[in-house]
Amino acid sequence: MKILRKYARQAKILELIENYDIETQEELAEKLKQAGIDVTQATISRDIKELRIVKVLTKNGKYKYAAIGQNQEGISERLIKIFKNSVTSIDVAGNLLVIKTLPGAAQIVGSAIDTMDLKEIVGTIAGDDTIFVAIYNQEKIKEVLEIFYKLLN
Repeated sequence: MKILRKYARQAKILELIENYDIETQEELAEKLKQAGIDVTQATISRDIKELRIVKVLTKNGKYKYAAIGQNQEGISERLIKIFKNSVTSIDVAGNLLVIKTLPGAAQIVGSAIDTMDLKEIVGTIAGDDTIFVAIYNQEKIKEVLEIFYKLLN
């Protein structure tokens, strides 16, 4: 359960820094607390390092946290590990892949999929434990499934 809480917390951190201009670890801790996640500064510091979060300059001249890797080619080892440890099943529904994850892990697994930047994928939608992956056409489903299954092994 400890790993599950960690993935859920890290997914929430990624969601928060995407949706808010968070400048400090204290501000991040407060947002997590508002979301029902009580965490220490040391844990936040470790999560920031593991998630490869950096501070970037905003248009208004302030710094905020942002996840690197969104513009990088490939997928980091950390995200592969999260994908491998969190995905419980993959099903096909038309041109959609329906990926089930451990509770609370769908957002970070969805982020891992987005970071892969596969040309066959139109986009992803992640909930708490389910991700819908839209594929351009059904002929490409097998290719994407092969990539995902390789990551799981």
